Amino acid sequence: MDKQLEKVVGMFSRYFFLLLLGIGNLYIFYKILTPLTIQSVGMILSLFTKTIISGNMILMKGVVIEIVPACVAGAAFYLLFLLIFSTAEVKPRKRFFALVTSVSILFFLNVIRIVFLSLIVDKTYFFVIHWLLWYIASTVFVVAVWFFIVRLYKIKSIPIYSDVKYLTSLRKSRKKSKRKKKN
Repeated sequence: MDKQLEKVVGMFSRYFFLLLLGIGNLYIFYKILTPLTIQSVGMILSLFTKTIISGNMILMKGVVIEIVPACVAGAAFYLLFLLIFSTAEVKPRKRFFALVTSVSILFFLNVIRIVFLSLIVDKTYFFVIHWLLWYIASTVFVVAVWFFIVRLYKIKSIPIYSDVKYLTSLRKSRKKSKRKKKN
């Protein structure tokens, strides 16, 4: 297969994969991450107090903590997948390790965020801190993880932009070759 065609097919495969992952309101992310998040949070909280897990609820000290989809942060994980799979010029092995590293880091940060909130759930300032951690910290987490991954794996291309730039260069070179054939 022609090198350019192979590159274009690889590019469209990456974006097709991202579309598939996003189908069903990020169903795949929530199906995998919800039980992992609940069990991880429950296990850590059990180090501090007696906990009982029932479905998506964690009961401790007379307090019920419900782990809802927003707590699981499926959209944040999808954003990381989007950044990693929309980045050109990354070999499959490096992409795999970047994905595993970034998902692991974000998962750890998210579990720590939920554990922290669980420990202050009965405080009057809980809602303010919850709001700040949900809207601001989660965004900062994703951005920080992405920049860390870029630096760690020495990623040089820019998500989406590098692919668009490559497709534009193909189009320009095709126009040039058509002009040469006419002359």
